[in-house]
Amino acid sequence: MIATSRAARLDFAVPPPGLEPLTVFELDEVPGAIGLYTLRDTVGEDLRLFLLDPAVYVPEYAPELDASDLAPVGAGSATEVDVYVVATIADGAPVVNLLAPIVVNPATRSAVQVILDSDAWPLRAELTQRAA
Repeated sequence: MIATSRAARLDFAVPPPGLEPLTVFELDEVPGAIGLYTLRDTVGEDLRLFLLDPAVYVPEYAPELDASDLAPVGAGSATEVDVYVVATIADGAPVVNLLAPIVVNPATRSAVQVILDSDAWPLRAELTQRAA
């Protein structure tokens, strides 16, 4: 994962779905919450998403990323990227979007939200607790 002792700029190759035309965001750790990040726009729209490191919260999560998913961030393999999932609250419980991960090349800080071409991962998976 990107070390973010201060906010790290991320440049999305294409705007994340529903956030058009925004492409530049800042990724920042939430102090005291391992694996929890905020993603904020940089143009003053006051837009904020919460991202989770799935290795911490959903360790079984292993989306299959192909060359077309990795090309927009300039990566040759899935081992070259960090993967985050968007977290929200639904019906009073935290849920994560496992169908559309955010893929980041930490070397270039380029990012893309990938919509997986599979029904293996749900759009809203209830988050129970942090992995040990």
